[in-house]
Amino acid sequence: MDFTASAALTIFSATILLVILGLIDRTVTALLGVGIMVWAGVMGEVEAFLFVDWNVMAILISIWTIAGYFGKSGVPEWLAVRALKVSRGHGGLLVMILSALSGLVSMVVDNVVVILMFAPVALPLIRHLGLPLTPVILMIGFSANFMGTAMLLGDLPPQMLHSVSGAEFLDFLWYQGRPSSFPILLVTFALTLAAMYVYGFRTARRPAGAPAGPAVTGNPRGDLGVDAKIPDLPFALIVLGIFLLTIVAMAFREVLNVKLGFIALSGALALVLILEAFGRRLRKPEFEVILQELDWRAVFFYIALFALVGGLENTGILKALAESLAPLFAQNLVLGASLLYWVTVPIVGIVEHDAYILTFLYTIRDLSQQGVEPWPLWWMLLWAGTLGSNLTVAGAPALYVALNICEREEKRKIPVGEFLRWSIPFVLVSCLVCYLLGMLVWVLPYA
Repeated sequence: MDFTASAALTIFSATILLVILGLIDRTVTALLGVGIMVWAGVMGEVEAFLFVDWNVMAILISIWTIAGYFGKSGVPEWLAVRALKVSRGHGGLLVMILSALSGLVSMVVDNVVVILMFAPVALPLIRHLGLPLTPVILMIGFSANFMGTAMLLGDLPPQMLHSVSGAEFLDFLWYQGRPSSFPILLVTFALTLAAMYVYGFRTARRPAGAPAGPAVTGNPRGDLGVDAKIPDLPFALIVLGIFLLTIVAMAFREVLNVKLGFIALSGALALVLILEAFGRRLRKPEFEVILQELDWRAVFFYIALFALVGGLENTGILKALAESLAPLFAQNLVLGASLLYWVTVPIVGIVEHDAYILTFLYTIRDLSQQGVEPWPLWWMLLWAGTLGSNLTVAGAPALYVALNICEREEKRKIPVGEFLRWSIPFVLVSCLVCYLLGMLVWVLPYA
């Protein structure tokens, strides 16, 4: 390994370690790592800029913008109150419905945004039924983080897969003649929620004599402080309509022959233009408010992440790693995919999973140049990297947000043991089910 490669590996490792430890803001740390790589001669400043997939950045910012309006449309509150009505006061069933809603919405909305949507409106429902707050909010967090990889829009890992492999929107439904991410994760999600219901929520019922709640009595607000009606239906319909049209256009990207980022950006701009030009009578948030609420720190972190991994790629380190691993995967794909999956699960439980996934997406791409079929490995990496990140707050920022909500509302520090009591069974069940499905559908046919 020459000096440049050694410098790249050292800088990358030190940067990721500092991100994990959190001694400095992780966005600042990542940007510093990029700057040091440039000054050390690992890559030029122009190369660092070009290593960033700006198409992915456009998708992120645009979808977050649309999601910002969606979060203020009243639809999440309406869904939460509908969930209370459907549950008929059964606390465990309400938790499962809220978790399912969080997971399904996270397929098209960033998981942190989903938590910030559903957790606040779930709080009065939780108190209304006398349920323990922390397990319910954590279930919303786990679920939102879970399903983000089911489709291309929900989280960064599937968008990184699109960047590296060229996977299209519909490829997450069905690819190479077999079900891919959406159906496999949907089945896994349903079975995981069923297991968690039996594990901790089966006996969670509304205390005897407690009021039925606004969704049952018909009172639009009752004592919950949550609207049972969408406050401005035209505004909500405009947001949902533009969101749906954007998703449909992205599904037919190949027919339109434009980048996904451009489609997403067009949808966001169309929504902003319609609301600003014709929405004077609508109860809509100001565009400046939506911009301020975007997670710009996360955007810059992802930009730096692409540049950092690009620096490794530029020195040939990832290609050398792929060449060393190629014999294992070529001789025994079942063993190789199993090792990749089960080594990934605990690592992403303590390491920020986006950096890990992006690094090995490139490695698997280089493996394909050695004659190894990449798609079983890409899918197994993506699923293990997402599901395993539910283990601790270090693995996924979404869980950190959920834990902060719990501690703020309960006015106490949530012990690690209490968190692990819920995260460990959730991760074990989801990872085991997904592994079996992934092996059956994707690995064994290529073995």
